[in-house]
Amino acid sequence: MTEDKKRLIIIDSNSIIHRAYHALPRLTTKKGELVNAVYGFLLVFLKAIREFEPAYVVACFDLPGPTFRHKKFKEYKAKRPPAPEELYQQIPKIKEILKTFNVPIFEKEGFEADDLIGTIAKKVSLPTSGVGELPTSGVGGLETIVLSGDLDTLQVVDKNTKVYTLKRGVKETILYDENKFFERYQFSPSLFPDFKALKGDPSDNIPGVPGIGEKTAIELIRKFGNLENLYQELEQKSDKAKEIKPKLKELLLQKKEQVFFSRMLAQIKKDVPINFDFKKCRFWEYNKEKIIELFKNLELYSLTKRISEL
Repeated sequence: MTEDKKRLIIIDSNSIIHRAYHALPRLTTKKGELVNAVYGFLLVFLKAIREFEPAYVVACFDLPGPTFRHKKFKEYKAKRPPAPEELYQQIPKIKEILKTFNVPIFEKEGFEADDLIGTIAKKVSLPTSGVGELPTSGVGGLETIVLSGDLDTLQVVDKNTKVYTLKRGVKETILYDENKFFERYQFSPSLFPDFKALKGDPSDNIPGVPGIGEKTAIELIRKFGNLENLYQELEQKSDKAKEIKPKLKELLLQKKEQVFFSRMLAQIKKDVPINFDFKKCRFWEYNKEKIIELFKNLELYSLTKRISEL
Protein backbone atom coordinates (compact mmCIF):
# COMPACT_ATOMS: atom_id res chain seq x y z
CA MET A 1 0.00 0.00 0.00
CA THR A 2 1.46 3.34 -1.01
CA GLU A 3 1.23 6.42 1.16
CA ASP A 4 -0.85 8.33 -1.42
CA LYS A 5 -3.31 5.51 -2.09
CA LYS A 6 -5.08 4.24 1.02
CA ARG A 7 -7.60 1.43 0.66
CA LEU A 8 -11.02 0.60 2.03
CA ILE A 9 -12.32 -2.96 1.84
CA ILE A 10 -16.12 -3.42 1.87
CA ILE A 11 -17.10 -7.04 2.52
CA ASP A 12 -20.17 -8.48 0.81
CA SER A 13 -20.48 -10.90 3.70
CA ASN A 14 -23.48 -13.08 2.86
CA SER A 15 -22.28 -13.83 -0.67
CA ILE A 16 -18.89 -15.01 0.64
CA ILE A 17 -20.51 -17.06 3.42
CA HIS A 18 -22.79 -18.84 0.94
CA ARG A 19 -19.91 -19.47 -1.44
CA ALA A 20 -17.71 -20.84 1.36
CA TYR A 21 -20.42 -23.08 2.79
CA HIS A 22 -21.07 -24.77 -0.57
CA ALA A 23 -17.42 -24.87 -1.67
CA LEU A 24 -15.90 -26.53 1.38
CA PRO A 25 -16.47 -29.97 2.92
CA ARG A 26 -18.03 -30.34 6.35
CA LEU A 27 -15.61 -29.08 9.01
CA THR A 28 -16.71 -29.58 12.60
CA THR A 29 -15.22 -28.88 16.00
CA LYS A 30 -14.92 -31.58 18.64
CA LYS A 31 -18.24 -30.31 20.01
CA GLY A 32 -19.85 -31.01 16.64
CA GLU A 33 -20.19 -27.34 15.58
CA LEU A 34 -20.01 -26.86 11.81
CA VAL A 35 -17.44 -24.20 10.85
CA ASN A 36 -16.83 -24.68 7.12
CA ALA A 37 -18.45 -21.33 6.19
CA VAL A 38 -16.50 -19.60 8.98
CA TYR A 39 -13.24 -21.13 7.75
CA GLY A 40 -13.92 -20.30 4.08
CA PHE A 41 -14.96 -16.73 4.90
CA LEU A 42 -11.74 -16.22 6.86
CA LEU A 43 -9.60 -17.67 4.06
CA VAL A 44 -10.98 -15.03 1.68
CA PHE A 45 -10.87 -12.23 4.28
CA LEU A 46 -7.28 -12.88 5.37
CA LYS A 47 -6.08 -13.29 1.78
CA ALA A 48 -7.57 -9.90 0.89
CA ILE A 49 -6.08 -8.26 3.99
CA ARG A 50 -2.62 -9.58 3.09
CA GLU A 51 -2.95 -8.65 -0.56
CA PHE A 52 -4.40 -5.14 -0.25
CA GLU A 53 -3.22 -4.01 3.21
CA PRO A 54 -6.33 -1.83 3.70
CA ALA A 55 -6.35 1.14 6.03
CA TYR A 56 -10.11 0.72 6.50
CA VAL A 57 -12.50 -2.27 6.52
CA VAL A 58 -16.30 -2.54 6.83
CA ALA A 59 -18.65 -5.52 6.45
CA CYS A 60 -22.18 -5.49 5.03
CA PHE A 61 -24.81 -8.15 5.74
CA ASP A 62 -28.31 -9.02 4.53
CA LEU A 63 -31.02 -9.14 7.16
CA PRO A 64 -33.81 -11.74 7.14
CA GLY A 65 -37.14 -10.47 5.88
CA PRO A 66 -38.38 -8.78 2.71
CA THR A 67 -36.57 -5.89 1.02
CA PHE A 68 -38.09 -3.07 -1.00
CA ARG A 69 -37.57 -5.29 -4.06
CA HIS A 70 -39.73 -8.06 -2.58
CA LYS A 71 -42.45 -5.50 -1.88
CA LYS A 72 -42.46 -4.41 -5.52
CA PHE A 73 -42.10 -7.94 -6.90
CA LYS A 74 -43.13 -10.74 -4.56
CA GLU A 75 -41.45 -13.33 -6.83
CA TYR A 76 -38.04 -11.68 -6.33
CA LYS A 77 -35.58 -14.50 -5.48
CA ALA A 78 -38.60 -16.80 -5.09
CA LYS A 79 -36.99 -19.67 -7.03
CA ARG A 80 -33.88 -19.65 -4.85
CA PRO A 81 -33.99 -22.59 -2.42
CA PRO A 82 -33.64 -21.56 1.25
CA ALA A 83 -30.13 -21.89 2.63
CA PRO A 84 -29.55 -24.72 5.12
CA GLU A 85 -29.96 -23.84 8.78
CA GLU A 86 -26.35 -25.02 9.28
CA LEU A 87 -25.22 -22.06 7.18
CA TYR A 88 -27.24 -19.49 9.15
CA GLN A 89 -25.94 -20.90 12.43
CA GLN A 90 -22.41 -19.88 11.40
CA ILE A 91 -23.22 -16.21 10.71
CA PRO A 92 -23.13 -15.13 14.40
CA LYS A 93 -19.65 -16.69 14.70
CA ILE A 94 -18.45 -14.70 11.69
CA LYS A 95 -19.93 -11.50 13.11
CA GLU A 96 -18.19 -12.17 16.42
CA ILE A 97 -14.87 -12.57 14.60
CA LEU A 98 -15.39 -9.35 12.63
CA LYS A 99 -16.24 -7.47 15.84
CA THR A 100 -13.06 -8.83 17.43
CA PHE A 101 -11.19 -7.39 14.44
CA ASN A 102 -13.03 -4.10 15.19
CA VAL A 103 -14.66 -4.22 11.75
CA PRO A 104 -17.94 -2.22 11.72
CA ILE A 105 -20.99 -4.18 10.55
CA PHE A 106 -23.68 -2.56 8.40
CA GLU A 107 -27.12 -4.08 7.84
CA LYS A 108 -30.48 -2.37 7.34
CA GLU A 109 -34.02 -3.68 7.24
CA GLY A 110 -35.60 -3.44 3.79
CA PHE A 111 -32.29 -3.35 1.92
CA GLU A 112 -29.71 -5.85 0.72
CA ALA A 113 -26.02 -5.82 1.52
CA ASP A 114 -25.39 -4.73 -2.09
CA ASP A 115 -27.34 -1.51 -1.47
CA LEU A 116 -25.23 -0.74 1.60
CA ILE A 117 -22.07 -1.48 -0.40
CA GLY A 118 -23.18 0.89 -3.18
CA THR A 119 -24.06 3.59 -0.66
CA ILE A 120 -20.74 3.37 1.21
CA ALA A 121 -18.71 3.23 -2.02
CA LYS A 122 -20.47 6.39 -3.25
CA LYS A 123 -20.04 8.19 0.09
CA VAL A 124 -16.29 7.63 0.23
CA SER A 125 -15.79 8.60 -3.43
CA LEU A 126 -17.03 12.14 -2.79
CA PRO A 127 -14.50 14.83 -1.78
CA THR A 128 -16.89 16.34 0.80
CA SER A 129 -19.20 13.53 1.83
CA GLY A 130 -19.65 14.30 5.52
CA VAL A 131 -18.78 10.78 6.67
CA GLY A 132 -16.39 11.65 9.43
CA GLU A 133 -12.64 11.70 9.06
CA LEU A 134 -12.01 11.10 5.36
CA PRO A 135 -8.52 9.91 4.50
CA THR A 136 -8.23 12.34 1.61
CA SER A 137 -9.45 15.76 0.64
CA GLY A 138 -10.32 14.76 -2.90
CA VAL A 139 -11.45 11.99 -5.20
CA GLY A 140 -8.74 9.52 -6.09
CA GLY A 141 -6.86 9.36 -2.81
CA LEU A 142 -8.86 6.35 -1.61
CA GLU A 143 -9.20 3.06 -3.43
CA THR A 144 -12.26 0.98 -2.55
CA ILE A 145 -12.16 -2.81 -2.92
CA VAL A 146 -15.49 -4.67 -2.73
CA LEU A 147 -14.86 -8.21 -1.52
CA SER A 148 -17.67 -10.39 -2.93
CA GLY A 149 -18.65 -13.96 -3.71
CA ASP A 150 -20.57 -13.15 -6.89
CA LEU A 151 -20.77 -10.64 -9.76
CA ASP A 152 -23.81 -8.63 -8.65
CA THR A 153 -21.68 -5.75 -7.35
CA LEU A 154 -19.81 -5.22 -10.64
CA GLN A 155 -22.02 -2.21 -11.38
CA VAL A 156 -20.22 -0.22 -8.64
CA VAL A 157 -16.85 -0.51 -10.43
CA ASP A 158 -15.46 2.89 -11.36
CA LYS A 159 -12.17 4.81 -11.35
CA ASN A 160 -11.83 4.45 -7.56
CA THR A 161 -13.77 1.22 -6.93
CA LYS A 162 -12.82 -2.37 -7.79
CA VAL A 163 -14.53 -5.69 -7.12
CA TYR A 164 -12.45 -8.61 -5.83
CA THR A 165 -14.58 -11.68 -6.43
CA LEU A 166 -14.31 -15.45 -6.24
CA LYS A 167 -13.66 -17.14 -9.54
CA ARG A 168 -13.75 -20.74 -8.33
CA GLY A 169 -14.27 -22.11 -4.83
CA VAL A 170 -12.77 -19.78 -2.21
CA LYS A 171 -9.15 -19.75 -3.39
CA GLU A 172 -9.28 -18.53 -7.00
CA THR A 173 -10.00 -14.82 -7.15
CA ILE A 174 -10.25 -12.14 -9.81
CA LEU A 175 -10.02 -8.36 -9.45
CA TYR A 176 -12.33 -6.32 -11.66
CA ASP A 177 -11.33 -2.75 -12.35
CA GLU A 178 -12.76 -0.72 -15.26
CA ASN A 179 -10.36 -2.29 -17.76
CA LYS A 180 -10.99 -5.87 -16.60
CA PHE A 181 -14.74 -5.29 -16.70
CA PHE A 182 -14.56 -3.84 -20.23
CA GLU A 183 -12.37 -6.74 -21.32
CA ARG A 184 -15.20 -9.13 -20.40
CA TYR A 185 -18.34 -7.16 -21.28
CA GLN A 186 -17.20 -4.46 -23.72
CA PHE A 187 -19.32 -1.75 -22.09
CA SER A 188 -19.21 0.48 -19.00
CA PRO A 189 -19.89 -1.02 -15.51
CA SER A 190 -22.64 1.57 -14.99
CA LEU A 191 -24.62 -0.22 -17.73
CA PHE A 192 -24.53 -3.57 -15.92
CA PRO A 193 -28.14 -3.17 -14.62
CA ASP A 194 -29.32 -2.46 -18.20
CA PHE A 195 -27.54 -5.61 -19.34
CA LYS A 196 -29.15 -7.68 -16.56
CA ALA A 197 -32.54 -6.14 -17.40
CA LEU A 198 -32.30 -7.63 -20.90
CA LYS A 199 -30.87 -11.06 -20.10
CA GLY A 200 -32.55 -11.46 -16.71
CA ASP A 201 -31.05 -13.18 -13.69
CA PRO A 202 -32.43 -16.64 -12.81
CA SER A 203 -30.72 -16.69 -9.40
CA ASP A 204 -32.60 -13.54 -8.34
CA ASN A 205 -35.65 -14.37 -10.49
CA ILE A 206 -35.29 -11.11 -12.42
CA PRO A 207 -37.45 -11.65 -15.54
CA GLY A 208 -35.53 -9.89 -18.31
CA VAL A 209 -36.59 -10.75 -21.86
CA PRO A 210 -37.30 -14.45 -22.53
CA GLY A 211 -34.93 -15.75 -25.20
CA ILE A 212 -32.27 -13.07 -24.74
CA GLY A 213 -29.03 -14.52 -23.40
CA GLU A 214 -25.75 -12.94 -22.40
CA LYS A 215 -24.37 -12.65 -25.95
CA THR A 216 -27.41 -10.84 -27.36
CA ALA A 217 -27.72 -8.60 -24.29
CA ILE A 218 -24.06 -7.57 -24.60
CA GLU A 219 -24.52 -6.81 -28.32
CA LEU A 220 -27.56 -4.62 -27.64
CA ILE A 221 -25.87 -2.68 -24.84
CA ARG A 222 -22.70 -2.20 -26.90
CA LYS A 223 -24.71 -0.98 -29.87
CA PHE A 224 -27.30 1.23 -28.16
CA GLY A 225 -25.93 2.01 -24.71
CA ASN A 226 -28.62 2.29 -22.04
CA LEU A 227 -32.24 1.12 -22.26
CA GLU A 228 -33.54 4.63 -22.93
CA ASN A 229 -31.41 4.90 -26.08
CA LEU A 230 -32.37 1.38 -27.19
CA TYR A 231 -36.10 2.03 -26.95
CA GLN A 232 -35.87 5.50 -28.45
CA GLU A 233 -34.22 3.99 -31.53
CA LEU A 234 -36.78 1.17 -31.66
CA GLU A 235 -39.79 3.46 -31.38
CA GLN A 236 -38.39 5.93 -33.91
CA LYS A 237 -37.68 3.01 -36.26
CA SER A 238 -34.21 4.39 -36.87
CA ASP A 239 -31.70 2.92 -39.32
CA LYS A 240 -29.78 1.48 -36.38
CA ALA A 241 -32.94 -0.19 -35.06
CA LYS A 242 -33.58 -1.73 -38.47
CA GLU A 243 -30.43 -3.81 -37.99
CA ILE A 244 -32.18 -5.74 -35.20
CA LYS A 245 -33.91 -8.90 -36.37
CA PRO A 246 -37.71 -8.42 -36.64
CA LYS A 247 -38.58 -11.12 -34.08
CA LEU A 248 -36.17 -9.70 -31.51
CA LYS A 249 -37.44 -6.17 -32.18
CA GLU A 250 -41.03 -7.27 -31.65
CA LEU A 251 -40.09 -9.09 -28.45
CA LEU A 252 -38.23 -6.07 -27.05
CA LEU A 253 -41.16 -3.74 -27.71
CA GLN A 254 -43.62 -6.23 -26.27
CA LYS A 255 -41.58 -6.59 -23.06
CA LYS A 256 -40.61 -2.92 -22.63
CA GLU A 257 -42.34 -2.46 -19.27
CA GLN A 258 -40.85 -5.72 -17.96
CA VAL A 259 -37.36 -4.69 -19.09
CA PHE A 260 -37.42 -1.38 -17.20
CA PHE A 261 -38.92 -3.12 -14.17
CA SER A 262 -36.10 -5.69 -14.32
CA ARG A 263 -33.53 -2.90 -14.35
CA MET A 264 -35.08 -1.41 -11.21
CA LEU A 265 -34.69 -4.79 -9.48
CA ALA A 266 -31.08 -5.15 -10.66
CA GLN A 267 -30.01 -1.59 -9.80
CA ILE A 268 -27.99 -1.26 -6.59
CA LYS A 269 -29.20 1.70 -4.51
CA LYS A 270 -26.58 4.23 -3.53
CA ASP A 271 -28.61 6.41 -1.19
CA VAL A 272 -29.55 4.15 1.72
CA PRO A 273 -29.86 6.25 4.90
CA ILE A 274 -27.05 4.98 7.15
CA ASN A 275 -24.76 6.50 9.76
CA PHE A 276 -21.28 6.10 8.36
CA ASP A 277 -18.24 7.38 10.24
CA PHE A 278 -14.85 6.80 8.67
CA LYS A 279 -13.05 7.08 12.01
CA LYS A 280 -14.72 3.85 13.14
CA CYS A 281 -13.52 1.92 10.08
CA ARG A 282 -9.80 1.98 10.78
CA PHE A 283 -8.26 -1.45 10.52
CA TRP A 284 -5.24 -2.98 12.32
CA GLU A 285 -6.34 -1.67 15.74
CA TYR A 286 -7.34 -5.10 17.03
CA ASN A 287 -6.04 -7.40 19.76
CA LYS A 288 -4.12 -10.17 18.00
CA GLU A 289 -4.15 -12.41 21.09
CA LYS A 290 -7.96 -12.24 21.29
CA ILE A 291 -8.24 -13.18 17.60
CA ILE A 292 -5.92 -16.17 18.06
CA GLU A 293 -7.85 -17.29 21.14
CA LEU A 294 -11.12 -17.09 19.20
CA PHE A 295 -9.65 -19.12 16.33
CA LYS A 296 -8.43 -21.76 18.77
CA ASN A 297 -11.88 -21.98 20.38
CA LEU A 298 -13.29 -22.68 16.91
CA GLU A 299 -10.40 -25.14 16.31
CA LEU A 300 -9.23 -23.16 13.28
CA TYR A 301 -5.60 -23.80 14.19
CA SER A 302 -4.20 -23.38 10.67
CA LEU A 303 -5.43 -19.77 10.64
CA THR A 304 -3.62 -18.73 13.83
CA LYS A 305 -0.33 -18.73 11.93
CA ARG A 306 -1.81 -16.46 9.28
CA ILE A 307 -2.81 -13.96 11.94
CA SER A 308 0.72 -13.98 13.33
CA GLU A 309 2.06 -13.26 9.84
CA LEU A 310 -0.19 -10.23 9.26
